[in-house]
Amino acid sequence: MSEPQVVIVGAGIGGLCSAVLLAHQGLDVTVVETSGAPGGKVHSREVNGVHIDSGPTVFTMRWVFDALLQAVGTSLESELRITPLKVLARHFWPDGSQLDLSANAQESETAIAAWSSGDEARRFRDFCKTTRQLYATLEGPMIRAQRPSMSGFMGDLGLRGLGVLAQLGPMRSLWQQLGHQFSDPRLRQLFARYATYCGSSPWQSPATLMLIAQVEMDGVWTVEDGMVGLANALARVARRHGAVFRYRSTCQRIEQRQGRVSGVHLQSGEFLPADRVIFNGDAAALRTGLLGAEARSAVPTSAPPRSLSALTWSLHTPTHTGGDGIALDRHNVFFQNTYASEFEDIFEHQRLPQSPTVYVCAQDRPAQLLAGQAERIFCLVNAPACGDGNAITEEAIEQCQERSFQHLSQLGLSLQPTSANSLRTSPQDFHQRFPASGGALYGQATHGWTSIFSRPGSTTALPGLYLAGGSVHPGPGVPMAALSGQRAAEALMAGLGSTKTSRMGATFGGMSTP
Repeated sequence: MSEPQVVIVGAGIGGLCSAVLLAHQGLDVTVVETSGAPGGKVHSREVNGVHIDSGPTVFTMRWVFDALLQAVGTSLESELRITPLKVLARHFWPDGSQLDLSANAQESETAIAAWSSGDEARRFRDFCKTTRQLYATLEGPMIRAQRPSMSGFMGDLGLRGLGVLAQLGPMRSLWQQLGHQFSDPRLRQLFARYATYCGSSPWQSPATLMLIAQVEMDGVWTVEDGMVGLANALARVARRHGAVFRYRSTCQRIEQRQGRVSGVHLQSGEFLPADRVIFNGDAAALRTGLLGAEARSAVPTSAPPRSLSALTWSLHTPTHTGGDGIALDRHNVFFQNTYASEFEDIFEHQRLPQSPTVYVCAQDRPAQLLAGQAERIFCLVNAPACGDGNAITEEAIEQCQERSFQHLSQLGLSLQPTSANSLRTSPQDFHQRFPASGGALYGQATHGWTSIFSRPGSTTALPGLYLAGGSVHPGPGVPMAALSGQRAAEALMAGLGSTKTSRMGATFGGMSTP
């Protein structure tokens, strides 16, 4: 008998990981992708002949990719060159203060003692202990698991895990919990920013998102050739095992016959028959019928609140620091005096923030550069995901750009985006790239402590259709999307009744607990 035919719609990180695992199992795998390259949200933009990472820029949770590649007979080191960062991020405030958060927690503690106080350094030490416990508690029942149910999640936690959550106060928002952890408002602001990694507001996201701090303290790496290098490596491994990639091929409709998936129709008019389909796109595209009326039943009909979008700039330009002599590191965050207004503007008023925090990724750092040397810079400001409407005008975008770069200048970094040295991407542009999303970059917002149970899982109500990507469990971000791809591959193999399923799960980490 011929091997089952699998079509994966979308070559994002989730789809790539599914392709790697399923092709390794000997299945007939075809990946169709609208753009001309793998990666999905992981992409670069070319400015003056230089490619600049213009999507996710942070590589964490390397164990996910270590396990994936080991499961198919290779290794991360064989496929990719990565370098650990000593400084996780450099943070700047309008009062002229700045703080490096280091990979070494002791170095961070010492820096906080000098920057703030000894008491605050001890609070940071306690915070690190709490985040370690929280991550250890939730890694198995939430991060590694197939889509958890409330009852199953509670059972998997056990008494000890429930005790950890009880001490944390899971009903608190992240912002509320950080008020219990720190007295210095700058540290509260710094760690509240981790809510945006899930596209959410610190005032509405659950305190459990504190675990993201532990994810970063476990290590942040740079990838040679940028994050697109990771996507290219995964595609290369999948092809090595027989997967076929068809770029600039748009899926128009997912076909079903006799109550189950039978293939996909491409925009070109071609039909690709398939026994199984993995959809690696925003679940909203299914919900709104963009992949055909028959596929709408695959996900819940109610639309969850959208996560953050972004206004971004990809620049190739020299950087100029002011009289204070600030120095950029790889990852830099420029805070405002007030933080709440940013999320009120975005989530309540659906407008670009009047006082935006600005993230700056200096992609040629931390290496020393020559004075006046042009460097690759990626700037990002959070934005509402309303790119499918008329709420964000060109005038509003220009005003936000002016405020953002004026803020950088006031804190000592002079950058001037022009048509010659930069490319700008708006929520409208992201909506065009990711249809039905409104420009949301993280699927649904992680608001409320039960939100982890509301994301779709890898299996759907339509037999033969599986889901992967940042809009499904376990959530957004490059390593989470990779895990979703594994979940989809596991569920697909289980649906085939294959004896290979348990071996794949065992080698890749599968359903194991910490």
